[in-house]
Amino acid sequence: MDVSKKMEKIIEADSRYRVEAYSFVMEALAFTLRKLEKTRHVSGQELLEGIKEYALQQFGPMTRTVFEHWGVRCTEDFGEIVFNMVKAGLMGRTARDSKDDFKKGYDFREVFDKAVE
Repeated sequence: MDVSKKMEKIIEADSRYRVEAYSFVMEALAFTLRKLEKTRHVSGQELLEGIKEYALQQFGPMTRTVFEHWGVRCTEDFGEIVFNMVKAGLMGRTARDSKDDFKKGYDFREVFDKAVE
């Protein structure tokens, strides 16, 4: 099954997030790996930092608005997206990885609204 079909299946099973959110996480993972200059496992915290930096590059002051349009309101939502992708075989994980890795990563208002100022 190709990536787009797997994403369709994810959305059918969990409609909280738009397909664009899943595509963005894949792009942000690639961005994070390039930034780290290594091909290795990326932790939840590393991915959250990559998401933040990549989002600001892509969307600037509209980042929080874009995320909210996709159904993403906090870093925990990215954990849900990542683990939906793991379950669908689109991402891997280690035994130490947990949705908890995405809890309280950063406050969207604080990070993305301050970027506007």
